[in-house]
Amino acid sequence: MIIDLPRFVDAERPCWNELEQTLKRMEKDAGYKLDLAQIQRLHYLHRRACAGLARLSQFGADREIRRYLESLVSLAYGEIHEEREKPRRFSFFKWFFITFPQTFRRHISCFHLACMITLAGVLLGAFAISLDPEAKDIVMPFSHLQQDPSERVRQEEQAPGSDSRHPSRASFSSFLITHNIKISILDMALGMTWGVGTIILVFYNGVILGAVCADYVLAGQSTFLLGWLLPHGAVEIPAFLLSGQTGFVLARAIIGRHQRASLSVRMRQVASDVITLVAGVALFLVWAGFVESYLSQHHEPVIPYPAKIFFGAIELLLLSLFLALSGRNDGKAIEEFSIPSPTSPRS
Repeated sequence: MIIDLPRFVDAERPCWNELEQTLKRMEKDAGYKLDLAQIQRLHYLHRRACAGLARLSQFGADREIRRYLESLVSLAYGEIHEEREKPRRFSFFKWFFITFPQTFRRHISCFHLACMITLAGVLLGAFAISLDPEAKDIVMPFSHLQQDPSERVRQEEQAPGSDSRHPSRASFSSFLITHNIKISILDMALGMTWGVGTIILVFYNGVILGAVCADYVLAGQSTFLLGWLLPHGAVEIPAFLLSGQTGFVLARAIIGRHQRASLSVRMRQVASDVITLVAGVALFLVWAGFVESYLSQHHEPVIPYPAKIFFGAIELLLLSLFLALSGRNDGKAIEEFSIPSPTSPRS
């Protein structure tokens, strides 16, 4: 059969141009998704371009036209049959409200382990202080915490205006923020010791927390303790638990129990989750440091203790709901509305 090549090219060119524009748009915007009708149209244009290329090759069309059409068909085939997930632009809000809580829940068993070890440390620290009040000189790492609780409360409440700009108060807050970040990073990194170092550090943090709480409760300063600790501790303590969780995630990948994959494969599998948890811990500690500097270090009569306790309780409630519920329905929505890739046409 003989065809009029110029007439054939003119008739097919609108379809080729449409296919080219669609491919350019998909290449330019990695997050661009086609609906079902667009996918069917793309598949039709690809098959029509394939048929056109076969006819042009059979009848010896211009080499430039055939080269252009070969490139177009190749690109379209790659887009249609591509199975890898395309890189998407980073969205902080999507990462924080979806990726981070989903990652946390995916490794919830490691978080539960960190909680249990911390609780064991809390009980031991509280028991040690209850049994021997002098033990706080050994248990508590900061001299600021080793003084008599009643004396500290008196000094804090009589401080001139409880001014957070006071040199000693500001330097103490800065020291705590720096110390907490160092401890959290160390806690996560110690997962490389098959989790042994993480266990020790998580347990010791619990011992300090239990000793401090028992010391102030036994001295009758429970209200001060809650007003001082809860505003920043509602986020800071979970951040420590998250750092322990991250260390255990890393340790589990290194140990590789009941896993046949090699160490390098296991490490690559958890790398993104570890990075996500590390970034989440960092954000939590930044917020906790901000609250500690501008709220926790202000005591009565500047800020009433009930107001500080209420603020901390709301923080803890919102954080719990965020970690438990945020991003929970995102996976279902994607599964429900995603469209399978079209299969290759049968000859």
